[in-house]
Amino acid sequence: MHKTKLQTIYFSLLVAFICVLLPWSGTALKLRPDFVLLVIIFWILRAPNKCNIGTAWFIGLWVDLATGGVFGQYALAYTVTTFVAVIYQRRLVLFSNTQQLVYVLLLLIISQLTLLTVKIFSGNDVLGWSYFLPSITGVILWQAAVALGLNTSRPSRSK
Repeated sequence: MHKTKLQTIYFSLLVAFICVLLPWSGTALKLRPDFVLLVIIFWILRAPNKCNIGTAWFIGLWVDLATGGVFGQYALAYTVTTFVAVIYQRRLVLFSNTQQLVYVLLLLIISQLTLLTVKIFSGNDVLGWSYFLPSITGVILWQAAVALGLNTSRPSRSK
């Protein structure tokens, strides 16, 4: 297991939360990935004993408060997505980068489908396919992070 300080996890979640609070508009708003969920998925893979479903739920409540939508929608989406990520966490760290990329895309789509379901039940109109563009940009951001050196695969066994 990787040695990770709790302050590092909190700081990265705070930076992702600040990215959500930035004044996005127009096309950038439609393309904006879910920064917070990407950071949660990263820490679920990297330090599952320190970042778990409860962390995802709590951060989801904060995102709900910040975005002003239906209270609990992000908490539910992050919890469901994190649950799926935790179930496959041990296998996921053994995946290649391409396999992880596909899995992260599926996790982001699960989150968006959960949010879409809550939005439809709360009376919003059905959104088009462009609603799922943040999943694509999220995967691109994930790939860029891995290319820049964020390691999510198994640790090396060299001594």
